[in-house]
Amino acid sequence: MAQLAVPRPQASQPLGLWLPAFSLWWREMVRFYRQRSRVVGVILSPLVFWVLLGAGFGRTMHTGAPGVEQNYLEYFFPGALVMVVLFTSIFTMMSVIEDRKEGFLLSVMVAPIHRSAIVLGKVLGGASLSAIQGIIFLALAPFIGVRFGISQFTLLMFIIFLVAFALTALGFAVAWMLDSSQAFHAIVNLFMIPLWLLSGALFPVSGASGWLRGIMLANPLTYGVESLREVLFPQTIRNTDFALSTSIGVLGACCLFVFAISYIIANRRTTKPAA
Repeated sequence: MAQLAVPRPQASQPLGLWLPAFSLWWREMVRFYRQRSRVVGVILSPLVFWVLLGAGFGRTMHTGAPGVEQNYLEYFFPGALVMVVLFTSIFTMMSVIEDRKEGFLLSVMVAPIHRSAIVLGKVLGGASLSAIQGIIFLALAPFIGVRFGISQFTLLMFIIFLVAFALTALGFAVAWMLDSSQAFHAIVNLFMIPLWLLSGALFPVSGASGWLRGIMLANPLTYGVESLREVLFPQTIRNTDFALSTSIGVLGACCLFVFAISYIIANRRTTKPAA
């Protein structure tokens, strides 16, 4: 007698990459903009630095190519813009630690999705937020006499996103390995803030001492600041160490490298619930 074949229940198949990544990306967007104090903080803090430092050094410190003077308010603008991106990246990647404490991250990890979707969704979410905040700050450029067309604006948005993606991926890698926001702040103050300070945001690379100049040239964030400065103030560029195409290439390579590191860390370290 022939037996009726009963279909066996199949194990849940992993979901695709893009749908889970998009869901995590959208969650980051909604979560950040619901916390208005963060939105105000990441814009106003660099704005205060830019205005105070620019006004303080405006008449005593000038940079630029020979025959073309640039006051410090203009020089510091790209650095302040990158500071906005850095602050937003820090705030958004703190959500990795918060999600672990709340149990959300653990529930996502046991879902039938690949960890690459988790990394991609979180990093893209933070990078999008950082880029949006940077573009909002970019709207202040006309107030210091900077004018740019559609092509320059498109290029600026692309550079800002590359910087945002690299910083967010770095923040994700750091946050994934830590279990407390206090430890995250300590690492940020020890590592990521000096990364910004040695990016040419506050003083030109050409004027630094030998060993410090070597560190600044090895800092990928330097190429982000210099590429923004070259697009915003092409007539004042005097340092030939940073061709625009080379700077963008370095930023792109840095994005891929840091994202790969984040992916490796997320796949090797098991997330544990907070005590």
